[in-house]
Amino acid sequence: MRVSEFDFHLPEKLIALHPAEPRDSARLLVVRPGRPFEDRHIPDLLSLLKPGDVLVVNDTRVLPAELKGTRIRGENRSTVSFNLHKRVDLNTWRAFARPAKRLHVLDELELGNGDAEPLRARVAGKGETGEVTLEFELGGAQLDEAIKSHGAMPLPPYIGAKRGVEERDKVDYQTVYAAEDGAVAAPTAGLHFTERLLQQISDMGVAIERVTLHVGAGTFLPMKAEDTEDHVMHSEWGEIDQATVERIKARQAAGGRVVAVGTTSMRLLETASRATGELRPFIGDTDIFITPGFRFRTVDLLMTNFHLPKSTLFMLVSAFCGLDVMKRAYAHAIETGYRFYSYGDSSLLYRVAQDETDG
Repeated sequence: MRVSEFDFHLPEKLIALHPAEPRDSARLLVVRPGRPFEDRHIPDLLSLLKPGDVLVVNDTRVLPAELKGTRIRGENRSTVSFNLHKRVDLNTWRAFARPAKRLHVLDELELGNGDAEPLRARVAGKGETGEVTLEFELGGAQLDEAIKSHGAMPLPPYIGAKRGVEERDKVDYQTVYAAEDGAVAAPTAGLHFTERLLQQISDMGVAIERVTLHVGAGTFLPMKAEDTEDHVMHSEWGEIDQATVERIKARQAAGGRVVAVGTTSMRLLETASRATGELRPFIGDTDIFITPGFRFRTVDLLMTNFHLPKSTLFMLVSAFCGLDVMKRAYAHAIETGYRFYSYGDSSLLYRVAQDETDG
């Protein structure tokens, strides 16, 4: 499909720079193909979900993966900054560098905020579009703690271009159930949940299951291809274990619906279902690219924020509900003042009948 088919005009004033307060007070647009749109709020999930359903959340934890420091080449010094976006191994990360033209392979780096011993690394590789490979002196948990000490929260570019990182972002840009270090971007649909709301959902008989997909900064990269078939999707590491699979499948067998919180949970569940047509344990990288015509195997409902024009995520929701439906839904959201992107409002999407999106 032509990427231009997924374009729409978004007024800049609708891009949210801060989340709703409290976080579960945001608006929720309910989209059921074939029925009128419903303007709700996040607490209305208590009436939209049903006992027996299973809510699948992504428990990845965002690392403060924006690092600034100094490039050292002999006697020469230069200021550089990096956004880590994908772990390669225990002491190696891929990162987007600014300005990348100042960096050569084997350059030494001292990174940090000046308040403590710097985090030392070297440039082990250099790719296209500003990407570099960084090898750190530290590794594993020690490296994670050092990144937390020296780094800043990596706000999405459409927020970072309008304001600086604030102290509150350390809390605002993290889900209340974040547990597994490794993401460099938040699974933003989950930002709307509070501990109280999760408890209320559990008390009504909805199971809450955790999976892990470490969101990479590639999720913010613009589409450069003109046709979806020519796009190379970024990969992200994820895991869903046997016990979680068995509990989800037991709910399905009893008639419960699988409700994915966020496109990251969706992508992992559908990745784990592709080989056999039913949900299986999975661990590893996924570069699944969901566009109209995709056959969904597991997810029945999707809770997700509002996405960028011509983005892979708008393509995903169009596959789930139908392109025409989602274009009308976004037009309604824009007309009625919904707030967009990571800190914006959310939607609850019901899957369209499969034969209506198969191509």
